[in-house]
This record gives sequence, structure tokens and C-alpha cells, in this order.
Amino acid sequence: MSKKTDQNDDLIVDVEEVYSKTETFVEENKNILTIVVAAIAIVVGGYFAYQSFYLKPLQVEAQESMYMAEQYFGMDSMNLAIYGDGPNAGFLKITEEYSGTKAANLANYYLGIAYLRTGQYEAAINALEDFNSDDVMVGNVAQGAIGDAYLELGDLKKAASNYIKAAERSENEFSSPLYLMRAARTYEMMNDYEKALDLYKEIKTEYKDSPQAQDVDKLISRAEAYVQ
Repeated sequence: MSKKTDQNDDLIVDVEEVYSKTETFVEENKNILTIVVAAIAIVVGGYFAYQSFYLKPLQVEAQESMYMAEQYFGMDSMNLAIYGDGPNAGFLKITEEYSGTKAANLANYYLGIAYLRTGQYEAAINALEDFNSDDVMVGNVAQGAIGDAYLELGDLKKAASNYIKAAERSENEFSSPLYLMRAARTYEMMNDYEKALDLYKEIKTEYKDSPQAQDVDKLISRAEAYVQ
């Protein structure tokens, strides 16, 4: 019993010792600790102030600025969509002036597609790589468009790679078989019929109800003829 009591006494002493040391440390370093706490408060307060008083108003302004650029994009007036018409900014200016906003991020998508349609393929790749989206379809289309740009530049390997990424990024019945088909055809252009064959078979088994699967048997037979 006394042994247990001694252990409890030792524990109490240890706790008191630790508390005493902690108290001493705080007392000796209170100026530094005060500065650290104040710095954290400034950083946190600054972040919320930045979000509330700078970024949110900037987002609203950016959205308003995008209106005409989106209209031009919808009318297939790609140069006006990219560069603007003078009074109204194009997507390029919006990405530069409103960097960090959701609107500027979306503008990168529009800009990339517009560059692609006007034959500015390297610029299209750069813009689309700066775009981020959690949306399944838009994100997949952006990745696939990078593949299209590389295909136009003659870089078949990167084109196929980006088509595969677009197909696998967020697998679904609509865009996945589409980009698997583009990847397969690109591999055929590289005379890599084995990889093309694998992709055709994937379309047949995994996406049998897709439009791409309707004539895939013919493509499988053709690829098999080259592989054998």
C-alpha cells in the first residue's frame, strides 16, 4: 500500500515539477510568445480581410468584365473573345488582371479553347494547364483539348497521353470513350497497334453502350491484323 502511495506522491511531484517548469518557461519567454500569438492573429486576420475586402469584390468585378468576352465566344468570334474589343476586356486581359479569382480561372479555360480554335496551339496548352476544375465534364474537356493541341503540333506521344488522362480523370459514359477513341487513333498514327487494340477493347467492354462502341469491332479487327 505504501509503495502505491509513494508512486502517487512521485507522480504528483512530477506533475508539479512539469507545471513549474512550464510556468517558468512562459514567464521567461512571454515577450516572444506574445509576438508569436500576435503574428498568428495578424496572419489569420489578414487572410480573412484579403478574402472579404479584396478577393470577393475582385471576383464580382471579374465576372462583370467577362460578360462580353463570353458573348463573343458564343458567337465564335474568337479573336474578340481573346483580346477584347477595346472598351471590353478579352479573356487574356481578365486572366492577367484578375489572377487568383474563380473568374480568371474560368477565363483560362475559355482562353485555351479560343487559342485552340485559332490555331495558337502552344498558347492553348499554357492556358488550359493553368485551368483547374472539379467539374467532371469541363475538366475532362480541358484535358482532352490539351491533347488536341499536341496533336496539331505533331507531338503524337503527348497527344495520346493527354487523351488517356482525359479519359481516366473522371471516368464516365460520355467523355471517357470519346477520349479513349482519340487516344487509340493517335496510337495507330504512331503505328503502335498493340496499344490501340487495348483501347479499342476497353471501349467495347467498359463502354459498350457508347457511340464509339458501335463500330469498334471493325477497328479491333483492323488493329489485330497489324499486330499478328
